[in-house]
Amino acid sequence: MNSLTIDLEALRHNIQTIDEWVSAHDASWTLVTKSLCGHKATLEALQAIGIRSMADSRLGNLEEIANLEHPIESWYLRLPHMPKIADIVRLTDVSLNSEIETIKALSDEAVRQDRHHGVVIMIELGDLREGVLPGTLADFYTKVFELPNIEVIGIGSNLGCLSGTMPNVDLFAQLGLYREWLELKFDRKIPFISAGTSIALPLLRDGILPKAVNHFRIGESAFLGTDLINGDNLLGLRDDAFTLDVEVVEVKEKSMVPMGETNDMTPFEALEQEGPDPGERAYRAICTIGQVDTEIAGLTPLHPDYRIVGASSDLTVVNVGTDADEVQVGGTIKFRPSYGALVRLMLDKYIDKIVTPNVERFTDQISDEEEVELPPVVARESNGEIG
Repeated sequence: MNSLTIDLEALRHNIQTIDEWVSAHDASWTLVTKSLCGHKATLEALQAIGIRSMADSRLGNLEEIANLEHPIESWYLRLPHMPKIADIVRLTDVSLNSEIETIKALSDEAVRQDRHHGVVIMIELGDLREGVLPGTLADFYTKVFELPNIEVIGIGSNLGCLSGTMPNVDLFAQLGLYREWLELKFDRKIPFISAGTSIALPLLRDGILPKAVNHFRIGESAFLGTDLINGDNLLGLRDDAFTLDVEVVEVKEKSMVPMGETNDMTPFEALEQEGPDPGERAYRAICTIGQVDTEIAGLTPLHPDYRIVGASSDLTVVNVGTDADEVQVGGTIKFRPSYGALVRLMLDKYIDKIVTPNVERFTDQISDEEEVELPPVVARESNGEIG
């Protein structure tokens, strides 16, 4: 059976390391958990580590977060959609917004539920995804500040999420200027600039990010240790928190060049980068995972000499070289998943998820040690309202 192993010690290392970087910047951060797809055991372990603020873009996952043993601050990452406004207010403390009509709907629902809801106003900085255009900020804020049960806790932005706009010091400094201008114009404090995502971590780690950016929404780098700018592992973080084990069902030496006439009838593209020489042969292992299960192009074999040749809906072919002694039918091949591959693996009900050490033992271990104490970003009063 194929399985995905989740190493809690590796996750704890990454969370502690990122928290040290954020603390040195006098900032706070929220862990983006959407790649876990609401996996209860891992969410419980993260809370035991000390995470007190989680963000997600799926309401089903936020239901799991709401059902954790201890209350936790929750952020809704996707722009709120009208049919789900009631659930968004019920399940989350903060949402990211760029439309005044949506915030009005959040306000009306917050009044009905007798709750307060925090909003971060997203500003367009060039990636051309969500965000208010800078020239319309004054009019936008004039309307938002009038809404009952809505607390404007900050401004924010996303970079590198759609068009690949690279983060730089000047872009982040712009947000600091926007906040200063808004605070002076409206005589209202805007506590947070939530502009740091995993893509900004190299700037944060190296101490060159403007101090005005004081809140981070971190997901991929915390879970996979990824350097999103350079496409490698981010120095200081571990990349072994998730390991995929896939069963081998055939190992045979075969020609590396298809026989007969070929065309593009296969629904999935070949993954081999360079064509083999005519007559070249090698051992091929067939594994029981396919494009239905995950993003096969996002899997990297742990063995440095193995290479994925291609995949169909249910099977993947791995070139294991001229010596197949380490690969046997009934054995497994190990892979590291990319972010896209990880999300699909977590969603796949046919993939076993193995948490190690088990959550109970891990929680007992944490209780005997000093946990990472990551308080909620937004201080809340005893009645549950945002302060």
